[in-house]
Amino acid sequence: MADNKPKKQNGDYTAEDITVLKGLEAVRRRPAMYIGDVSTRGLHHLVYEIVDNSIDEALAGYCRNIDVKINKDGGVSVVDDGRGIPTGIHKEEKRSALEVVLTVLHAGGKFDKNTYKVSGGLHGVGLSVVNALSEWLEVTVKLGGKVWYQKYKQGDPVAPVKIIGNMSKTDKTGTTVTFMPDGSIFKNRTYKFDTLAERLRELAFLNPEVTLEITDLRNKQEQTEKFHYEGGLKEFVKYTDSTRPSIMKKVFYAKGEGKDENDRTVEVEAAFQYNDQYSENVFSYVNNINTHEGGTHLVGFRTAMTRSLNTFASKNNLVKDEKIQLTGEDFKEGLTAVISVKVPEPQFEGQTKTKLGNSEIKSIVESVVGSALSDWLDSNSPDAKRIIDKSLRAAEAREASRKARDIARRKNAMDGAGLPGKLADCSINDPEHCEMYLVEGDSAGGSAKQGRDRRFQAILPMKGKILNVEKARLHKMLENEEIRNIFTAIGAGVGEDFNPEKLRYNKIILMCDADVDGSHIRTLLLTLFFRYMKPLIELGHVYIAQPPLYKLKKGKTELYAFDDEERDEILKKLKGEKAEKASKEEEIEVAPEEGAVLKGGIVISRFKGLGEMNPEQLWSTTMNPETRTILQVGIENAADADRTFSILMGDDVEPRRQFIEKNAKYVRNLDV
Repeated sequence: MADNKPKKQNGDYTAEDITVLKGLEAVRRRPAMYIGDVSTRGLHHLVYEIVDNSIDEALAGYCRNIDVKINKDGGVSVVDDGRGIPTGIHKEEKRSALEVVLTVLHAGGKFDKNTYKVSGGLHGVGLSVVNALSEWLEVTVKLGGKVWYQKYKQGDPVAPVKIIGNMSKTDKTGTTVTFMPDGSIFKNRTYKFDTLAERLRELAFLNPEVTLEITDLRNKQEQTEKFHYEGGLKEFVKYTDSTRPSIMKKVFYAKGEGKDENDRTVEVEAAFQYNDQYSENVFSYVNNINTHEGGTHLVGFRTAMTRSLNTFASKNNLVKDEKIQLTGEDFKEGLTAVISVKVPEPQFEGQTKTKLGNSEIKSIVESVVGSALSDWLDSNSPDAKRIIDKSLRAAEAREASRKARDIARRKNAMDGAGLPGKLADCSINDPEHCEMYLVEGDSAGGSAKQGRDRRFQAILPMKGKILNVEKARLHKMLENEEIRNIFTAIGAGVGEDFNPEKLRYNKIILMCDADVDGSHIRTLLLTLFFRYMKPLIELGHVYIAQPPLYKLKKGKTELYAFDDEERDEILKKLKGEKAEKASKEEEIEVAPEEGAVLKGGIVISRFKGLGEMNPEQLWSTTMNPETRTILQVGIENAADADRTFSILMGDDVEPRRQFIEKNAKYVRNLDV
């Protein structure tokens, strides 16, 4: 019988093209859709998802202790004393509810507002996503006087849920999840203790009723930290500001409730203090989720502050100059604040989906904070007057800043009008395909200009170190020519005027020498971006170039090494050795100015700086997209990043010394 079905032509889109992914296969096929990426950030996100489930139990009033362990094998265990995941038979699925939660997307208690009034995480898919992206996962539940257990491999149950213990003599409950990230998905499966600890500390500040503990079992000497802060947001503010002198004797704190449009309770907490610095540090949260882009809760907080402080200043006749009118901008200078709301049904918007959009939350926050702040200002008059005095000085500097800010703005970014004379721009006009190198030194800048691909690579050489913006107001900062050049070249504005849509380049790449001065310049630039162009980092536009440290030559073969370990590996290959390490007698100190000849005619030399590399070398090792290595700069925890920049670039020496001593072990290949 003839086949009457039409033959499929190239480009046809038919029912045969529809693929149905069953179970958790969709998560394994497209993991980035669920956890952002499969880099180090996504790896740590797996732990956060499980911890967030435990925190949701705490928000519901049932969990008080959460323990995180990095196990000897590199996997992670999260233990809580919540109610325990239900283990009974699910009516529709005809199997244990525990297995349903672990294997079915959008299955969980987050969708029943009687079980969880508020929640964070992935709203019902977190645990199943972790299971799907794990080589194996084990879950143990203490519930109903019994201990229940099930194991999974790549998201699939190995066997049904079973009872492995009896706890009839105790009423203890809780859940333990132990998992090993799947090596076929995550190339790097090494968890960082400090990264996990930072998130647990943040959660402890936001949830003062909970004690969180983290232990690293990978080393002989266990590393443990415990976090519990009864002072909650007040302690959060003090911790964040610990390296900056406060001008207040008492931290402001407010807590209250309101009703949303569906008559459900919204909880509001806020705390702040002022320091003697110039930058603003405000961190906002919704159901423990860091809302990097702010939202209606932050608008309500700012409105309440501006109105209350202006009312106090007017009532006490503190503004003597009639020409000065205090604005919300003036009250930002030196402010460190945390605003946290618990919302039953948060609606997020924005580029990173971390901007609260619920319109009614603005008025709720404004009411709670405004009422409490008015009373606080009257009761703490000395602190209040110091705040107004600082704001008046900020207002005086605002006019000078306005003129300086105009210099940094671009009238017409794409036609090149007003671009810095030192900038060698690219020929392509589409920012999506353009990148700019900020290069340390005129010599390296000259090589980079000659070696670049002129179509899409722009070069802006920097002479010397830019101003430390941690210690300067905006108008003083923009008196620095190098900073003005950077802002003008990027073309997206400064501070509150920053607009990512006006970016002239998709990638801003910092290219500095691999020595102490280069590291200092890189830190100064990152401080500038963090304080005045933070979205540039948050949206993933900032990168760090990785120039090589060594050149190894044998005959006509030239190879480059980016660290000592890679140098030794190349040496072994060039010498044809199979030994794991170079023999001790072969180890040499390589003089930076001249080549050292080893056995077999191998010449090894160390680059003293970028200026030593000719255009061809700079292109092939550091600028060619096909062969280069660049590191993307991100913000894992904004509050911790703020504190780190304050430590490194602030006035207090002792915290900086402690930071350097603690992190010196991570430094490699610096000429000191």
